[in-house]
Amino acid sequence: MQDDDTEGRTVPTGHAVIHGYLRTLDGSPGVYRMLDAQSQVLYVGKARNLRARVSNYARPSGHSGRIARMIRETASMMFLTTRTETEALLLEQNLIKQLKPRYNVLLRDDKSFPNILIAKDHAFPMLKKHRGKKSEKGSYFGPFASAGAVNRTLNQLQRVFLLRTCSDATFDSRTRPCLLYQIKRCSAPCVGRITPEDYAGMIGDAERFLQGRTTKVQANLAEQMRAASEAMEFERAAALRDRIKALTQVQSSQGINPRGVAEADVIAVHLEGGLACVQVFFIRANQSWGNRDFYPRTGAGAEEPEILEAFLAQFYDDKEPPRMILLSHPVDNPDLVAQLLSQRAGRKVTLGVPQRGEKAELVENAARNARESLARRMAESATQNKLLAGLAEAFDLDASPCRIEVYDNSHIQGTNAVGGMIVAGPEGFLKSQYRKFNIRGAAGAQGDDFGMMKEVLTRRFERLLKEDPDRKSDAWPDLLLIDGGAGQVSAVQEILQELGVDDIPFIGVAKGIDRDAGKEEFHRPGEPPFALRMNDPVLYFVQRLRDEAHRWAIGAHRAKRAKAVSATPLDEIPGVGAARKRALLAHFGSAKAVSRAGLPDLCAVEGISETLAQTIHDHFHGARGAFGDT
Repeated sequence: MQDDDTEGRTVPTGHAVIHGYLRTLDGSPGVYRMLDAQSQVLYVGKARNLRARVSNYARPSGHSGRIARMIRETASMMFLTTRTETEALLLEQNLIKQLKPRYNVLLRDDKSFPNILIAKDHAFPMLKKHRGKKSEKGSYFGPFASAGAVNRTLNQLQRVFLLRTCSDATFDSRTRPCLLYQIKRCSAPCVGRITPEDYAGMIGDAERFLQGRTTKVQANLAEQMRAASEAMEFERAAALRDRIKALTQVQSSQGINPRGVAEADVIAVHLEGGLACVQVFFIRANQSWGNRDFYPRTGAGAEEPEILEAFLAQFYDDKEPPRMILLSHPVDNPDLVAQLLSQRAGRKVTLGVPQRGEKAELVENAARNARESLARRMAESATQNKLLAGLAEAFDLDASPCRIEVYDNSHIQGTNAVGGMIVAGPEGFLKSQYRKFNIRGAAGAQGDDFGMMKEVLTRRFERLLKEDPDRKSDAWPDLLLIDGGAGQVSAVQEILQELGVDDIPFIGVAKGIDRDAGKEEFHRPGEPPFALRMNDPVLYFVQRLRDEAHRWAIGAHRAKRAKAVSATPLDEIPGVGAARKRALLAHFGSAKAVSRAGLPDLCAVEGISETLAQTIHDHFHGARGAFGDT
């Protein structure tokens, strides 16, 4: 079999090409890459024995339709040997994430999950939501499926254990109890309404609750209530009674709480119509901490075992796996995957496909949720495709757009100017593709909307041209929507012509003469403005796109403005990060006082070395006048 490359030459492809590599391969474990005639990676795979695996592909028959298509397109292969098959699996998943081959299963919408942190760097530990690296001192509990699941649990903990959630700065500045104390959500340690010993006891109860030891917590509270009643401390007894009641309500309102499964992730996959949904339930401390659905790319038709194996390797790439993972389908290499996950966790991780009992019920529940989630997704996708087809018809496009980029700017009289870009396609809003642009040029300071749009689009497409000049990736838009009228459209046309990408269609979306939603006018280069019917679904779709871009740009602007408000001259000093900035402000009280401090005073601050003290002193020596003498 042969294929044509970009220069018109005939390039051999298929079984014969693959067979030619067998004489140079041995039985080592490793990773192989299959490339097409344009040297684009089609597939990345691992093998315990590279020669044996490649010989399977060299057979002319006996392959599934997906593998047969991949073999027909293969023009060359690349190989990397490893010491063990586990190393090969790890390398395979790293390459899949980096290269995103067409025929591999790829988890596209992965992200970190929030945890609950009881911070232990204060005499009265703080209860808070935490996402990211576990670098702070304290006890971590999670993961939770969503921020909403964390917030619900935090509210429950506040009701039962009265722990503080305020920042250290707020805690130190309080002179009287806040509203949370009045509504019985906090014990007001900030103003001494509870002793450190009693607060530490509540911290211990909260940790036991999060560890699933709720019976012991309830027994301790009941014993404290009895003792307070006998001592005729009726107000304290009533408060403990309310906490017991709140704990009982929490226990009764929780969802699936398995008695026989203390810690596990329950993972089920449902495959239909070439689309897959993977549902993950997080069970910790015999409690369900929420669930999340994922829609991995199936690699042009992979089956359930391959999807689950790829999902496990990619999902736990940056997350700590639990001690047990319950699956809806067996994976192809369970021992290998378990070994890899055990290495990442630093302890034993087991995989199981339960057939009966409570564990099987948990898996069945996850599978049902995966099936229902995929049905909803397919229904939404059909609606989205219909809207995209309507958009192509309304705007006279050659085909339904697969990637729509919408741009908007936000500023207040030129200050803290930010440009925003949102992306939408057949799967709805692609929030992982959203981008913010801090306006750097003079246009931002002058409040020049045309200039800001020019800067944003120039930066966006210059980067695209640099990273993918041949437009082979899906990062190139099929349609641009610009918030603005004829002036914006003319400016955008000039920018795209200068960059040599004027073949990308774009539309300006402007509000009508009354600036009412529903009276939008649409502008195209060299054509009169036009409008859509008031009840046209495409019009509502465009309004949603524009409103989402507006929300994204305003949010970026507000975040930048809030950061500017809290900025101090200390931010400009190299070597002074957040911790040292807090230490300096806590020691001197203000940035102005820091600027006036001498070298011995600066050296007296914890964490400030003599070298850094000299740097701080030198920074302010020439800028002292900027602070005044007051």
